[in-house]
Amino acid sequence: MRWWRRLVGPAVPEDLRPVLEDGEEVVAAAPAADGHVAVTRLGLWLPGQDGPRRIGWHLVSKAAWSDGVLTVVEAVEAEDLDGAVLLRDLPAVRLSVPRAGRLPELVRRRVEGAIRARHRKDLPGGGGAWFVLRKVPGTDGLVLQARPDAGTDVETVRAMAREAARTLSGDG
Repeated sequence: MRWWRRLVGPAVPEDLRPVLEDGEEVVAAAPAADGHVAVTRLGLWLPGQDGPRRIGWHLVSKAAWSDGVLTVVEAVEAEDLDGAVLLRDLPAVRLSVPRAGRLPELVRRRVEGAIRARHRKDLPGGGGAWFVLRKVPGTDGLVLQARPDAGTDVETVRAMAREAARTLSGDG
């Protein structure tokens, strides 16, 4: 049976079939409480109260595995900054995935693979921010993301992100 999976890929969980985009193939999947965790080229699928939902790889701030538990921190694009986006992290989601198989390796690879460049900037008054250039799954484009640390002056990060976006576009 293992050779069959290697030949045709993993089985697509029934709860994911109706929500996958045309051509979106499941690379790996594992059962979790209330559904499945799955990896596709477009993102990480997690079970939710309203059914499965996908987090695009460019919006996975952190994914960690420990003792059969997947912890995911998802980011939301809180603000458009003229060519960059300001991110805000949502609370961490923890899912028990006792038979993860290759999921940990594939999730790490996809999250890291979306990152084209990253820079950490510590600010003189304390705090700082990460500036990350990421590939957006399913597009040919990149996005410049700014993620301020908690307690950091967000207006300073906004100004820095706008300046970085102008420089990257050749306008600065």
